[in-house]
Amino acid sequence: MKALEACNLRKTYRSRGQRLEAVRNVSLAIAPGEVLAFLGANGAGKTTTIKMIAGLIWPDDGWVRIAGRDPHRDPQALRMLGAVLEGNRNLYWRLTPAENLEYFGMLRGLNRQEVRQRSRELLERFGLLDKHRTPVQALSRGMQQKLAIAVALVHQPRLLLLDEPTLGLDVEATENVKALVREIAQAGHAILLTTHQLQVAEVLSNRVAIIDKGEIIAEAPTDQLIEQFSNPTYTIEVVGLDQARVPALEDLGVVIQGQLLYISRPEMLYPVLDILKPLPLIRVVKDQADLTEIFLKLVRKDA
Repeated sequence: MKALEACNLRKTYRSRGQRLEAVRNVSLAIAPGEVLAFLGANGAGKTTTIKMIAGLIWPDDGWVRIAGRDPHRDPQALRMLGAVLEGNRNLYWRLTPAENLEYFGMLRGLNRQEVRQRSRELLERFGLLDKHRTPVQALSRGMQQKLAIAVALVHQPRLLLLDEPTLGLDVEATENVKALVREIAQAGHAILLTTHQLQVAEVLSNRVAIIDKGEIIAEAPTDQLIEQFSNPTYTIEVVGLDQARVPALEDLGVVIQGQLLYISRPEMLYPVLDILKPLPLIRVVKDQADLTEIFLKLVRKDA
């Protein structure tokens, strides 16, 4: 069973006599253990879509299922949902980590024994056990973010909405949170990731969906999308290239600029390497697009 299914969602607003179609026929699905990066510029329809998924607003058309349940009609569906909001807005800063977990666990329907057991497990798992009595406002930004994720997981949801999980974190804290997200997915939770940090989306996601002007303009496995927009060319940086090898390289169509070689046909890579033996190679790089470049190309093309 899919952790999330959203089919043909549509939402229209009216403002000052004008009709604005914020979301048009958006469909998304996420399997357990999968991370879907849901990307879009401000005003693209991303937030409206997420609010419909979370049961906060009704769609004009279409439907949503969280683990087979309708969040707009079945309150049990919302117990299968966890959310981490940008800015740690799902934490009480004057409470301790243990108190936050206990409060939100009880709110999600756990009994006292269950919530205490889950709280200890999560505090230990996320490296916060020695801070369990420290007020949240006294924790580092990275610890606060880990606690926000722990709070969202206290009731073991099937679907986790993860908004800007690394925003404002230093390098070490960012890497810790990224490792944590991978661990959560490997444990079987489905994750809907929204972020403007596209390099984070690229390394964490299994699939990408890009929304623009209320419509999905691209959806594909992350690696396939990157491959689709990447050039099949290689750059080689070599040490000590001598003129005796140049004619043979040029016969293969290699463009030479000093110690840099550009190969436009990937099948020529190994013949070129044979010619270069035994010269030291500094790097051999396949020219590959990144998610930021792809996002900008698609959005500008749609514009």
